[in-house]
Amino acid sequence: MTPQHPDDWKAKEVPAPPGLKKIAPYWYPYTTMTKMRWIGRELLEVVSTEFRDRSMEYYRYALESGVTTVNGQVASPTTKLRDGDRIENVVHRHEPPVTNTPVKVLYHDVEREFIVVDKPGSIPVHASGRYFKNTLIEILVTDFGFKKVYPANRLDRLTSGLMIIPLSPQRARLLTEEFTAGTVKKEYVARVRGKFPEGELICEQPLLTVDRQMGLNIVHPEGKPAKTVFNLIRYDDNTDTSVVKCEPHTGRSHQLRVHLQYLGYPIANDPVYSDKKIWGENRGKGGVDTTPSDERSAPTAPPHLQALTEEHGSPESLAKDNNSPSSLPLGGNGVNGNHKTTAHPENPSIGQSLTNDTPSLTSNNGEAEPKTKPKLLPRETGEDIGMGSPVPLSAEAVGVITRLRNMKDEDEDWSRWRDVVFRVKGALNPHSLIVTPPPLQNRRKRGGKATFVNNSSKNANAGSHPKNTENPDASALGESTPPTAPRGCGGEDSATPSSSVIGGIGDGSETGTLTSTPNPIATPLAGTDVPPPATNSNTAITTKPDPLPQYTEQEIISKINSMEPTADINSLVQSDDLYCPECYLPLHPDPKPEKLYIFLHARKYTTSLGAFETDMPEWAAEGWTWDQS
Repeated sequence: MTPQHPDDWKAKEVPAPPGLKKIAPYWYPYTTMTKMRWIGRELLEVVSTEFRDRSMEYYRYALESGVTTVNGQVASPTTKLRDGDRIENVVHRHEPPVTNTPVKVLYHDVEREFIVVDKPGSIPVHASGRYFKNTLIEILVTDFGFKKVYPANRLDRLTSGLMIIPLSPQRARLLTEEFTAGTVKKEYVARVRGKFPEGELICEQPLLTVDRQMGLNIVHPEGKPAKTVFNLIRYDDNTDTSVVKCEPHTGRSHQLRVHLQYLGYPIANDPVYSDKKIWGENRGKGGVDTTPSDERSAPTAPPHLQALTEEHGSPESLAKDNNSPSSLPLGGNGVNGNHKTTAHPENPSIGQSLTNDTPSLTSNNGEAEPKTKPKLLPRETGEDIGMGSPVPLSAEAVGVITRLRNMKDEDEDWSRWRDVVFRVKGALNPHSLIVTPPPLQNRRKRGGKATFVNNSSKNANAGSHPKNTENPDASALGESTPPTAPRGCGGEDSATPSSSVIGGIGDGSETGTLTSTPNPIATPLAGTDVPPPATNSNTAITTKPDPLPQYTEQEIISKINSMEPTADINSLVQSDDLYCPECYLPLHPDPKPEKLYIFLHARKYTTSLGAFETDMPEWAAEGWTWDQS
């Protein structure tokens, strides 16, 4: 079949260690509509609580760079979101590495319009978080040439196995009705810790999602009903693990993983539900306490970075004490409020000191009054934990989420805590392409696709780049040439959230398209000829953003060198470059391939279309061993 996307839209693979597949990062126009939980909240608060890939300081910097619009108007960090607002932003997408195990199409029924596929672990079904091109849907369209696919169910990213995927809306509706009615018989296989009991074991504990960022689910009395039937296949004494058949009678998120954990037999390599460092010695057996608690604590830097964050300011805090050393730049002496002013090495006019953003007030007698202490955002205080939970969380649940976040940070080389290189850069400004403005309000569709349009040829023919004096940053600009990857810039592993200029706002279901033309002008465009959008009284309109605090190049090099942590034991290849030159993302070490999937496989489905099954996964073989370091 012929691929459905142009060649320049296909994933550009880059060299990767054995067992991994990596693609080059790329600029991407992103569109979503305001979600109910965002209404009435400021944009920076929404971004910083929904996503954790970058530091608080970086998210503010990106928003102040003008790469995000609300209803076509450049938004600021304090823009308040309303119901029906359309949010668009340009992101530099760094997709995490995935395993190089290919997607397999096991069966294609042309007449009845469906396919049966074997999905490898490590790729999600739908676009979400950092993933778009390395998703099952996109691979089936781009690599296999299916015009469009309509999944009626999904598997977790870490789970491998069989999926029946309709190729038409009509087939999708019929199959979805079967899944909803519970008439589809599903059979999974898992390798779990310990000696699983013989005979049939049934778990009917209700399940509840309590943290979207980490994708955490727990057994909770307020959760949704769930039922799973388990049967032992084999116990392997050499690894003290059991291969178990799992038959879910409902389809809750992480149902098999949480039920097995609750019974005391978690999946042997599950990074979320089987780690003593997260759950304690019993690994979450019997569930967690559900007594509500208001106990929260602000995030803290890891021990090897604490001295630097105390001296130069934490990138995870925006409300720095005016009199503390954290408000001073590198080189500041902190004596009598005097400190060094730094400048961008290529543009001294944008150099500024790194004191608190809030200006000092002057009284009538000329004496300086104390600055107003800025409000703390939920992420700065730890109050963001539990914001997305439908029930109040217990102290034990809060501790689990905190430890999961710290584990993710450690796996990613503590990148958020060394997310400072943008301080020596100018405002984010992708090149040559603009994001088209949204349609008129009465013609606007919910979500929909944003597009990149190259505006270079028109301006090149004119011989100049005219400025839009009314709103010079009315559009976010993007790159038109096929992206190439700097060394080590292929991506990084993540459980959920996006990595981008600001972050893929939304859940990834509302995506953008890319239009590229050859030989673009390399310099950024100053403006566009599109008419300005209608005014939204609740949207903060910004023109050229104010200059941002900068470090000198020598200072940032010194800071980077001193902040580099000990090499991670899971790293296969350590990047030669610590930061992406396009979006200044701190680059992560590559994971081991076996860290990108879990021992859970969807082996057989029985539906009205027939019964379909895959072979047993290799890790289910008798006596099978794996690297448990």
